[in-house]
Amino acid sequence: MNYWLIKSDPETYSFERMKKEKRTFWDGVRNYAARNHLKAMKKGDLCFFYESMNGEPSIVGIVKVAKEHYQDPTTTESWVCVDVEYVKEWKKPLTLKEVKANKKLAQMALVRISRLSVQPVTETEWEEVLRMQAEK
Repeated sequence: MNYWLIKSDPETYSFERMKKEKRTFWDGVRNYAARNHLKAMKKGDLCFFYESMNGEPSIVGIVKVAKEHYQDPTTTESWVCVDVEYVKEWKKPLTLKEVKANKKLAQMALVRISRLSVQPVTETEWEEVLRMQAEK
């Protein structure tokens, strides 16, 4: 299993909406690195859901890949999307500030290349973020 972080502006697609709909296609990615990450996702992979605006940027929950990459229906070009489904909402979001303050996460893509909308998360980073969230 692989781990990922996917970002959304809540005004575009919020975690609240994800909770209600239970499943959606993750479209609109127009960055080649992010597209390649979408192509690498496998069914069952887990993703942190990160809200990039609306207050303090934070990881707010977990979703999983429900369908591997296919043509993004919002474009005719060579962009792809995946389907994701709701897994869990966190009672307290883990802020970007908190992630950046943890030296164990200094090499995490969220810290190094924070603008990338789809990014890999190592298993060690995944476990550390879960540990931090559990301690909140």
